[in-house]
Amino acid sequence: MSRASDAPAAPVPDAGRGSFLAAYGIWIALAIVIAALPHIFSSGLALSMMSVMGTMIVFALSYNMLLGQTGLLSFGHAVFFGLGGFFAVHLMNALSGGEAPMPLIAFPLVGALAGLVFGIVVGAVATRRAGTAFAMITLGIGELVASSALILRSFFGGEEGISTDRTDLIQPFGLTFGPQIEVYYLIGAWCFVSMAAMYALTRTPFGRICNAVRENPERARFIGYNTQTVRFIAFSLSGLFAGIAGALAAINFEIMNSAQLGAAESGSVILMTYIGGIGNFAGPVIGAILVTYLQFTLSDITDVWQLYFGLLFIAVVMFAPNGIAGLLTLQEPLIRAGNLGRVSLYYPLAVVPALVALAGFSLMVEMTYRLSVGGSEMSFLYVPLNARAPLPWLAAIVLLGGGGWLFLRGARKVGQVYGDAVQEGLRR
Repeated sequence: MSRASDAPAAPVPDAGRGSFLAAYGIWIALAIVIAALPHIFSSGLALSMMSVMGTMIVFALSYNMLLGQTGLLSFGHAVFFGLGGFFAVHLMNALSGGEAPMPLIAFPLVGALAGLVFGIVVGAVATRRAGTAFAMITLGIGELVASSALILRSFFGGEEGISTDRTDLIQPFGLTFGPQIEVYYLIGAWCFVSMAAMYALTRTPFGRICNAVRENPERARFIGYNTQTVRFIAFSLSGLFAGIAGALAAINFEIMNSAQLGAAESGSVILMTYIGGIGNFAGPVIGAILVTYLQFTLSDITDVWQLYFGLLFIAVVMFAPNGIAGLLTLQEPLIRAGNLGRVSLYYPLAVVPALVALAGFSLMVEMTYRLSVGGSEMSFLYVPLNARAPLPWLAAIVLLGGGGWLFLRGARKVGQVYGDAVQEGLRR
């Protein structure tokens, strides 16, 4: 009689392949998407927009290292973005002529070094305080550097800035970086590497300590960690990646000016991070893509597009403090319970009235702006109308009031259905 041990062993499933896909599948998919996008959206406008998106993704993720991971609200993060770009531009001009052995693809390292150095210098001062004091220090430093751009004209170029020519450098493998698609792939590659590096940093013990300092600095200090040192390291690394983003912007636009150092650029990255969702790694990515897309499209549709950005920021902070990524994360319990399909049928009860109310509000804003500039004839959603006539104002009031009322009722119903579905999943 044969022993059980003599029987042929059962085949062992290949667990390594499954674990590899689970760990790196999203990054493989991201690389494929970055490589395939220019073949799907091949117009010049689309390539320019996607290049800016890649730059802003790196910039927003670098800011999230401060705000989302370490809990530091900075109002001067554009300083490192701008300085990284300016140093890259000056070195590009110094090495122009195609004789220097430094290809264009390596210039983001110049921005990284500049961002790291100035991150260390500024961080040594700013990170001695936290909370409101830290925010005010970064605001003051940001405005100091921005105002210096108009004084140190030899370096910052005054109001005109410093321009360069990216095609006047060494051209390895025949890449001139004249066509926008070549610039897109350069930015896409650096965006992918920077995203992977910043994500890996969040998975390290240092990343966890940053989260501890964000949540409870007193307890982190009690167990033996120097919270000022943790903030300083996070601030310096954040400056490094912001410098990479600045160098990518310099390569893309071939110019840097004082506007890219000031409060408007710092406010833009805050907007991206909050709208996408702070604390969630995917949040700044979503925010950077959405805000960049709206900047490209809304600026061609309306002259008051910045007003809509401000209102969007207020709406997200008030009604979705965890951003778009937070709203997506709320669907995870429904997916686990298998109730997403059933609950999603109720979402139009809130989404459709919200869009109706938004249309009414936008109509009021556009008519008000038209009257403020001395005109009356206009079109809204391709419908011609007169801003002085009473009927368009009545329609706007009905759309805003009726849509808002239906939205509140629908949102309550959706919240009730969502809560019931989550509880049902917990009872299983």
